[in-house]
Amino acid sequence: MNISISDLKIIAANGGGMILDAATISANDLKIIASNASRGGGYITLRKVHYLSAEDLKIIASNGKGHIILDLT
Repeated sequence: MNISISDLKIIAANGGGMILDAATISANDLKIIASNASRGGGYITLRKVHYLSAEDLKIIASNGKGHIILDLT
């Protein structure tokens, strides 16, 4: 299924949880999705986080306020 980044942002804002591939979504978009998940109450799991910098991960986690799970395996 091919869902647009705009749709992912809306889904997160409406409380939808999801598992996302950090290799295919920009860090800036992930920061917005994380913030929307925090407001909407959904949980986001990010896989392949090694594609992001530690600084980006810190900001994403901060924006998510406990609603982001980083798969560090």
